[in-house]
Amino acid sequence: MFVKICGITNEEDALLAVAMGADALGFVFAPSPRQIAPAAARDIVRRLPHEVLTVGVFRDQSSQQVVEIVNQIGLRGAQLHGHESPAEAEWVRRRVPFVIKAFAAGDRMFDRMGDYDVDALLVDSADPGSGKVFDWSVAEHLPLHKRIIVAGGLTPDNVAEAISRFHPWGVDVASGVESSPGHKDALAVMRFVNAAKGSEDDGPAPVIDIGAGDEVQPYDWEEDTFAG
Repeated sequence: MFVKICGITNEEDALLAVAMGADALGFVFAPSPRQIAPAAARDIVRRLPHEVLTVGVFRDQSSQQVVEIVNQIGLRGAQLHGHESPAEAEWVRRRVPFVIKAFAAGDRMFDRMGDYDVDALLVDSADPGSGKVFDWSVAEHLPLHKRIIVAGGLTPDNVAEAISRFHPWGVDVASGVESSPGHKDALAVMRFVNAAKGSEDDGPAPVIDIGAGDEVQPYDWEEDTFAG
């Protein structure tokens, strides 16, 4: 089971999550109590093992800005949490090794999940970062041929149930393992990772394919524009 700990704001929490077995860390660059400056994120990322998938979280920022920040910091992925079109997401994916497109349950774009050619699709609550659980009946309408990541109100106490309900490729948590916004609780992180990876539906560790990663070139905004 792929486990992503999101809303990382400091090096201590990043190293804690990695030590507890997280596969990926999320750094929020959109307005949020967990927002982090790109320079601060870069300093943290430089101290992390290469095998950890580091993901920048964006919301309705320009495609050019997303790619520029990801590549300048040295992140390995981007999570698009806004109203990006399939064409915009594909444009980013050609320039970033791993792309996650997030959808809020109940949003009008939810039915278009299958149109996005990205590495994974994330299902979240209507108010991302709020810690609120959404109606899990949407599990019946998810595209089965896609990698699905479940987020939104997950905690150490309900993540196993969510996995049993969705049979996802991965899970994502932020507020559910915090002592306060932007500050992780060590015990909660440990319990969450253990519950997710020890769930009955868990299989072999997921392979994160970023095959194009070695071929991704530094982004030069002066030579490239989005024509969506």
